[in-house]
Amino acid sequence: MSPVLGAALDRVDGRAKVTGAARYSGELNLPNLAHAVLVGARVPSGRIIGIDCRQASVADGVHTVLTHLDLPRVAAQPKLFPSLAGLTAHGQSFFPMQDDVVHYAGQPIAVVVADTVERAEYAGSLVQVNYAETPSATLLDQVRDQAYEPQRIFGGLVPGRNPDRGDPESGLRDAELTLDLTYRFAANHQNPLEMSTTTAVWDDLDRLTLYDSTQGPTATQLSVAELLGLPPTRIRVVSHFVGGSFGAKALIWPHVTLTALAARQVGRPVRLTLSRDQMFHSCGHREEQEQRIRLGADRNGRLAALTHDKISLTSHFDDWAETSLESPAITYAAPNYAGGYRLARGNTITPTFTRGPGEATGMFALESAMDELAHTIGIDPVELRLRNHADVDPDTGKPWSSKGLRECYQRGAELFGWAGRDPAPGTRWEGRWQIGTGMATAAYPVAAPISPQRARARMYIDGSVVVEAGISEFGTGALTAMTQVAADGLGLPVDRVRFVGGTTDLPNVAAAVGSAGSGATSSPVHLACTQLRDQLVRQAVADQHSPLHGADPAAVVVRDGRMCLRDRPEVGETYAELLGRNHIPDVETVGTWMPVLAPMTDYAMHTFGAQFAEVAVDADLGLVRVRRLVGVFAPGRILNRKTAHSQLMGGMLWGLSQALLEATRMDPNTGRWANASLADYLVPVNADVPEITIDTIEVPDPVVNPLGVKGVGEIGIVGTSAAIANAVHHATGRRIRHLPITVEDLL
Repeated sequence: MSPVLGAALDRVDGRAKVTGAARYSGELNLPNLAHAVLVGARVPSGRIIGIDCRQASVADGVHTVLTHLDLPRVAAQPKLFPSLAGLTAHGQSFFPMQDDVVHYAGQPIAVVVADTVERAEYAGSLVQVNYAETPSATLLDQVRDQAYEPQRIFGGLVPGRNPDRGDPESGLRDAELTLDLTYRFAANHQNPLEMSTTTAVWDDLDRLTLYDSTQGPTATQLSVAELLGLPPTRIRVVSHFVGGSFGAKALIWPHVTLTALAARQVGRPVRLTLSRDQMFHSCGHREEQEQRIRLGADRNGRLAALTHDKISLTSHFDDWAETSLESPAITYAAPNYAGGYRLARGNTITPTFTRGPGEATGMFALESAMDELAHTIGIDPVELRLRNHADVDPDTGKPWSSKGLRECYQRGAELFGWAGRDPAPGTRWEGRWQIGTGMATAAYPVAAPISPQRARARMYIDGSVVVEAGISEFGTGALTAMTQVAADGLGLPVDRVRFVGGTTDLPNVAAAVGSAGSGATSSPVHLACTQLRDQLVRQAVADQHSPLHGADPAAVVVRDGRMCLRDRPEVGETYAELLGRNHIPDVETVGTWMPVLAPMTDYAMHTFGAQFAEVAVDADLGLVRVRRLVGVFAPGRILNRKTAHSQLMGGMLWGLSQALLEATRMDPNTGRWANASLADYLVPVNADVPEITIDTIEVPDPVVNPLGVKGVGEIGIVGTSAAIANAVHHATGRRIRHLPITVEDLL
């Protein structure tokens, strides 16, 4: 096993970040920079019948005020498309300020450009708008009776499908025991630390540079090019460091193109940063939704039938739903299954990816239902899941590319101390605190881009290497992991490798979404570096002046930058010696990974894990305190143990937040989010963080990609909320079937 790959290497960008040397899209000092501010609609539905910009236009420092009356028309209507495709990745199929119609509160209706942010904000407050309001619907219950079954949905790693199998209605009818359960979920927002920011710079109104906080520089380039009617080669996107995303920056939203249009209008660089309030209605969200699960089982707990139905709120223009049914459909060996989506249109921006999109909600419903089944039958929750373990994909019958779920259950139970647990709810007390434990399965799909992924490796005469791919670093540790992949492929120490990303000038990789970023980037990086290594080895054995002359290339290995014989390590030379002797200043290769050529269709691919939680509930006040979390996961190859641990821990804390805190509340009277700030939208702080134990089961997976990487970005959140809710039931005997669980639910 490589001493580099998987090592807990400190982040290569750590020093730059903690010293402030790392530059984000909103921190670039550009000459003649102007600032843009969006003015949003104050009503959720209607038409603009009058807009008066006269006061705003003459305010100090204002360069222009653009509205639907004078904003240039975009060249194409955006099309909603998943960013893993490697093509355009618009967040919705509606572009604002093209007419006078208002579809949702906060929809951009004007752009004000001034010489300072403060002056632009003040001028924006002077824009006077008259509306002809029309009836609106902003809550699921307001339009439930108008729900429909979409032909196709967008919202996950794959288009939504209904993988029916068997005869679920007969299975439910004949089952010894059935459960019919409904779960509800509040809307959630991503709230990354850095608000979305775009800086647009035109060169002779013909070439555009965008400094954008995006998960996919190439996706931004292609999407904006489509809307502006420009060849992609005339648009350069730079995105070195991004201050978090969680899905808010996975797709391309209108403010990016609006910034470019404003910059072209005023003939100078323009920066637009969304306010925290605007982040709540400008970059999508996890939609309000309801899920119904029906289980049929025998008295031993073996599932006979499972149905899973979801209804959720979407926009007027897109059929978006988190694909909440896909992972639950294949987690257990239920011979009879049916699932379906229903959508209801409302006055909202199109929902979008939010960490664990679909799995975080769908697995909560399934794992809560499984816990209810275990309690009803009187069987241990872990044992119930083992009895229903799916040895193959129950939907297709295909073998798993790798799994490791049984081992996750076993290891998690050991680490948590699950054995000997009293299954009776409400029996364990510590003073006024009721103590409970719960567990749940985690499942998350493995996806691969559908376009070629490329990376470039260049070695210089001194043996140092620069590896390049057009990815951004948005907090996951990608730069560090790719440095390790490159060092491993070349047989070099990591301090001899520098990984560069963050711009569309570099070889293209798809946007890092859906936990697919590590696989999509590591594959071409690995191929580029191993090809470069093999090329230099072949050159060495062909060089009559090399100690390796005449050797079989297959017998040569590389350690610490030195090519040597496997059986006689004293015979060899360094890369630098070979290049220097032959006066070669540099040599490079481009690695291309074509995922569609891999034998993926012969296998089912998923990441699995097991989550355990202990909670304490104040019997008088209804307060819930999570005391312990244990998560064990089988995510394939680990590229960096430290950053992987951090990603998994962050996901588990997000799951805690989903279970107990996060909810965006809609005010139906105004059609606006009522708690659109970090003061009112609750997320965990350090005092909420319990003892967390994380472990991984590394099952080799030769199918998913060259290094067997499945990704860890989102599997950590899946199952955590269900484990906590199941622990709350075990502590109190009260089953809460909606998220978040609040004090009021337990009083």
